[in-house]
This record gives sequence, C-alpha cells and structure tokens, in this order.
Amino acid sequence: MKRGRNRIPCGILCLALIAVTVATAHPQQGFFTSEDVIKYTPDWHGERFPDGRPKVPDDILDRMKRVRLEEAWAVLQQNGFMHQYEDGWLSIHPEKVLVGRALTATWMPGRPDVQKVLEDEGAKMHRVGGMNAWPVDMLQKRDVYTCDHFGLKEGGPSVGDNVGNAIYAKSGNGIVYDGAVRDINGLDELPDFVAFVRAYDPSHHYGSLKSGRLLNSTMVSINAPTRIGHVMVVPGDVVLGRNGGVIFIPPQLAEQVVKYSEETHLRDLFGHLRLQEGKYTAGQIDARWTDPIEQDYYQWLKQNEDHLPFPKSRIEEILRERK
Repeated sequence: MKRGRNRIPCGILCLALIAVTVATAHPQQGFFTSEDVIKYTPDWHGERFPDGRPKVPDDILDRMKRVRLEEAWAVLQQNGFMHQYEDGWLSIHPEKVLVGRALTATWMPGRPDVQKVLEDEGAKMHRVGGMNAWPVDMLQKRDVYTCDHFGLKEGGPSVGDNVGNAIYAKSGNGIVYDGAVRDINGLDELPDFVAFVRAYDPSHHYGSLKSGRLLNSTMVSINAPTRIGHVMVVPGDVVLGRNGGVIFIPPQLAEQVVKYSEETHLRDLFGHLRLQEGKYTAGQIDARWTDPIEQDYYQWLKQNEDHLPFPKSRIEEILRERK
C-alpha cells in the first residue's frame, strides 16, 4: 500500500474550510451558520440565540459569579473535559469576576488572497468597518468576546478603547483576548470591562487591504470553535474568569457546576462554624464526613435555610435530594 497518494495537504483543507463556511454563511451569523453551531453543540437542549449559540439562562450566570475555579475544574474533570483552563493573562479589573457566554473569533497571520475573499464576502453581507468590528456587531447582552489573535503583540492590537467601548455597549461585559490590546487606560475606565488579555502594546493593527499598510492578520472565523491557549472554546461556552485564570464551561455542564459550587460553599460554612465552636476536629472535617456529621449538616441546613446566603429553593433542593 503506497503512503500519501490520496492525502490532501493540510493548508489546502484549511483554505477549503474557510471558503465553504464563508460561502454558506448567513449575513447575521458570521462565517459559521446557526446550523454549524448547533451541530457542534449537540449536548445542549435548552434555548438558543438566533446565531445557534446555546443560551445558558441568566440565573445560572448570576450564580456562576460565586463559583471558584477549583470547583468548576472538578466538575469538568469528572465529565472528561481535561483542557478547559488557561492562565498567564494581563488582567483589567483583576479584582472582579468575568462571567458570560462566549462569542468567538479567530485570526491567522495576514494573507492577502484569503483577506480579499473575506472582505468581498463582507461587502456582500453589508458588513461595516474592518474585520475587528464584525463580531462586535453580533454581541448580545452578557456575551464575552472570546478571540484568538495567536498572541500577536506588536502590530496586533485589534481592540482599543473605541472597539472596547463598542463591545461594552453591546454586551455590558469584558473580553478574553489571546493577543495585545492598545489604549489600556481608556479600557480601564469602563467599570465592568473585566478583561483577560495577553499583553498591552501601543502599536496599531492593520487588518484590511484598504488600509494600504502591511496586512498584520486576517480574521478567518466568527462564531466557530476557536483555540485560547490550550483550550478549545465552542460558541456558547460559559466563560468564568477570576483570580488571574479563565475556565471555559460547556453549556450543558453550567448548571451542574453552579450546584456543585453552592453545596461546596454550604459545607464549608458548616464545617468552619463547627470548627470554631470546637465541636469537631480539623481531621474530622477535612476527611470524609461520618454519618453523624452528615446528619448534623442536614439538620443545620434545615434550621438555617432562611438565613443562608443562597436561594431558599436551592437549600430545599439539597434537602430533597438527601431523601
């Protein structure tokens, strides 16, 4: 058997994929159609945006703000998602938590022939401005613009204070941007523009043939799976960024992550209280709880359900699950 006779070079396959996704895209859906997004998110059975992305409920996003990275990581690992965490960021508003639904974009090093194809298609779709503005126009409230710009620093910033203000106006949220931003002082003035970026650089990005400048990079996909560091991010993933790291939660696991986190917090509250009271030792609380401690915990929940910092309905759910 002769090796390699029927193989197609990887570069040709990539260009073919770009051409197909651009040619079949709906004007409001970027390079991936809503059907494409649905195809790549088969385990989500809830509401979706018109662009096909899973729409994890706002209530889950609200509750996600309490979740610690370790808690989310534990649930993802248990479900076989081994590569969902990325760190090494420069943060804007590092004291705050970023939570939202991912809308993705991917850049590659600039290539004029592919750039022309995409710019021509953009004109047919009546897209306005440069490529860096196209995904911004698609953002919905509570989205997180999640962009792979392959870590490009000098000549890379496609997000400055103008684009940042547009992102903030559309989503009320910040960004995860695997590249450099400019105008960082202006971005810092936006109170809830919680951002995780690779670097700051004062240089300017040239991503259009019309600029007459050297083409720095070409945006090859919007609303498609993208890579952020070591993570594959799928449109509609729930983004949780805090304490210098970002974890991307598949939408079908978002509620499970929240519930696991809530019960973990409740058990911590109970355990710390009993340690302070001297009722149990550190060894008893730090190990697998005995049946008497478990009974004490559930009795404590029942007695304090109106005063704990979680919805009463959640406490009642935990008590029902025990039965």
